[in-house]
Amino acid sequence: MAMVCLSDFEAYAKKYLPKIAWDYFAAGADDCTTRDENILAYKRIHFRPRMLRDVSVMDIRTKILGSEISFPVGIAPTGFHQLACPDGEKSTARAARAMNTCYIASTYSTCTLEEISAAAPSSLRWFQLYIHRNRAASQQLVQRAEALGFQGLVLTADLPYTGKRRDDVRNGFRLPPHMKVKNLEQAFEVCKMSLLDPSVTWNDIYWLRSLTRLPIIIKGILTREDAELAVRHGVQGIIVSNHGGRQLDEGPATIEALVEVVEAVRGRVEVYVDGGIRKGSDVLKALALGAKCVFIGRPALWGLAYK
Repeated sequence: MAMVCLSDFEAYAKKYLPKIAWDYFAAGADDCTTRDENILAYKRIHFRPRMLRDVSVMDIRTKILGSEISFPVGIAPTGFHQLACPDGEKSTARAARAMNTCYIASTYSTCTLEEISAAAPSSLRWFQLYIHRNRAASQQLVQRAEALGFQGLVLTADLPYTGKRRDDVRNGFRLPPHMKVKNLEQAFEVCKMSLLDPSVTWNDIYWLRSLTRLPIIIKGILTREDAELAVRHGVQGIIVSNHGGRQLDEGPATIEALVEVVEAVRGRVEVYVDGGIRKGSDVLKALALGAKCVFIGRPALWGLAYK
C-alpha cells in the first residue's frame, strides 16, 4: 500500500498496533466530541484564493523563539512512544532533527531525557512539564532538561486531573512491564495520575522562573482571559491546545480558540496551535489565523507505528 497522506498512516497504525496501544493513542475524553471537532473545524474554514501571484520561489522556513526551523510544523508532546516503536522517543527526536524542526519531549517519555538528547544532539528540543505533588521531582526534571540543552520549557496547564478516556478504563490501561516512565521512575507509578498536583496556579510560573533560565511556553490555553493572564505572568509563548480532546470534552476546537487568543495577545508573545492538523492546508489555515507554528501529536505516533 502506498502511504500518500496521514490517513494512510493512521489506518496502518490502527491495523497493526495492539488494541490497547491504539485505544490509548486514539482516545478522547467522554464522548470524544472535542477530539473529533478539532478535525472537523478545519473543514469549515475556506480559502479566498488570489491568482497571478509569482510563486516560483517559496521559502517556508520560520523562527520560533529565535530558532530557525525548516517549516512551521513541530512535534507536540505525547507520552509512551515505545508503545508504537521500540526506540520510542529516540526515533521521534531523530526524525525532528532530520527535518530540522522542534520536538517537544513529554514528561511521560519512555526514554530518558539523556537518551533523547544523545539521539539528536544539536537539535531543537523543548521539554514538556507536568507539575507533580512531589515538587522536588519536577524541579529536578526542569534542571536536568536545561543542563542537557533543551531550549524551552512547555508547561501543560490543562491536566489538574486526567480526563475520562473510556476505552482506557475498559482496557484497564497500564504500560507493559518492560516499559517505564523513565524520567520519573523514583517518583511516579504509571496510571496513578493523582500524583499530578491539582493545586497549580498562575503563581507557579514564578516558581518555575526561579528554577530555570529557559523560556516558558504554556500549553492548554483556549480563552482570551487566560491568554491575557499568560502574558501578564511573563511566558514567552502560548500553545492553543485542548490536549487533543483528551481532557475536557465539549470545549472549543483549537483552531476556533486560536482566533481569540491571537487577538488577546496582540503580538506580545508567540502563539502556536495543536490539535486536528492533518494536511498542509490545515497548517496554512492556522498560519493565516495568526499561529506562528503548529504542532502535531497523533500523526507522529502513527509514523512511529509504521516504520
